[in-house]
Amino acid sequence: QVQFVESGGGLVQPGGSLRLSCAVSGSIFRILNMAWYRQVPGNQRELVAGITNGGSTMYTDSVKGRLTISRDNAKNTVNLQMNSLKPGGTAIYYCNINPPDVHDWGQGTQVTVSS
Repeated sequence: QVQFVESGGGLVQPGGSLRLSCAVSGSIFRILNMAWYRQVPGNQRELVAGITNGGSTMYTDSVKGRLTISRDNAKNTVNLQMNSLKPGGTAIYYCNINPPDVHDWGQGTQVTVSS
């Protein structure tokens, strides 16, 4: 079982930036396709950005050009640089494999975009 520990969330004004980080346990990180997801209470969890084990990236349309996903295989971490944040970005952010059909979710990290 792989475990995920997300960090880096907080309160930020519209237009601001945050960098989220996810520490992934286990020795198989380098072969995992990873992704960041977000969830607003009452809504389904949605995929925001993904990165394959080879480093290819993808983004949902609403975040293209503003969010950047990256990974560090030496540190077993996957990161999400978020720039030009909008109020619609307020959510709990989680990381998991892609698709997230095997491992339990971590606690997530709260991002609040508000003036």
